[in-house]
Amino acid sequence: MSESSAPSGFTDDEAKEFHSWFMMGFIGFTIIAIIAHVLVWMWRPWFPGPDGYALIEKGQAVAGSIIPYLS
Repeated sequence: MSESSAPSGFTDDEAKEFHSWFMMGFIGFTIIAIIAHVLVWMWRPWFPGPDGYALIEKGQAVAGSIIPYLS
């Protein structure tokens, strides 16, 4: 068993491996979060345009008239 002076108890090699896995997870999470934010922005922008959310309300009316045909 090797002695470590780091507060985490990891050796240098273990710390480097943990850091690489942590960074891959962090980058993956960040990419998924960015994609989710873009999709939500496309669905409903955080700041409405000059007509408000009128386009979205029209889209909901169109979707409501199409849904009965899908079932």
